Amino acid sequence: MRVAVIQMNQGSDKAANIAQARRLIEGAIAADRPDMVSLPETWTNLGGGRDARMAAAEELPEPGATGGPAYEFLREVARANGIHVHGGSIIEKGEEKLFNTSLVFDPGGREVARYRKIHLFDITAPDGTGYRESALYGAGTELVCVDAGGVTLGLTVCYDMRFAEQFVALRRMGAEAILVPSNFTLQTGKDHWEVLLRARAIESQCWIIAAASYGSYEERGATRQVYGHSLVCDPWGHVVAKCSDGVGWATARIDPDVTARVRRDMPVLEHRTARRVEGL
Repeated sequence: MRVAVIQMNQGSDKAANIAQARRLIEGAIAADRPDMVSLPETWTNLGGGRDARMAAAEELPEPGATGGPAYEFLREVARANGIHVHGGSIIEKGEEKLFNTSLVFDPGGREVARYRKIHLFDITAPDGTGYRESALYGAGTELVCVDAGGVTLGLTVCYDMRFAEQFVALRRMGAEAILVPSNFTLQTGKDHWEVLLRARAIESQCWIIAAASYGSYEERGATRQVYGHSLVCDPWGHVVAKCSDGVGWATARIDPDVTARVRRDMPVLEHRTARRVEGL
């Protein structure tokens, strides 16, 4: 499987974000002919405050039914190009709160996976900026894996990457590659982004596919920045494809022989299963 991670500089204009995603996906398909494309976290909205998020949110349909503009765009891209599409995450309308929700469509345009972000980003950045994702979003409660062209994908979103146990749990469920769409802050990204993703790859012995947002956006009168550096990492922890600064994409081949070799030569999952020490 060849996968392209799409790096966007989205803002609060949903229609413009969809148009930007379309241009970048078309460019990646024309240049690299991937079997799957992956978009960043909340690629239809970044910034603009609560009202902009509410305006970008969509009620997700039952699989097979018609959805909103972003949902139908993802379905159309998959069907028109005969590829799997990982829709990063979009903002889902819930009964009481929003959800940060990841979707996967198969080459026929059918939704085959839906995952709600479990770990919510409630932190204070090094510059004192506070992020309180739980003020608007509810937390997911279920781990999700899905087969895509013979590769089992595990689904996560951004802040989930700091919780190694989630990645090991996905490996136990059969994951061979784990998707990590993100809006990683510039301050944390420059120190933690690649380190964490490589660590999750090494621990889980899975490919890591991390499409990220890049650049500046406006949030309640302040300018914030996200790190970008979308990448694909192999199960040994090598970064095999990476985006430069700016919008664009990077493409890599998910090689099952590499996965099999790493897992055969260092069978860490079996060693975990055979543990004898309480709590390990």
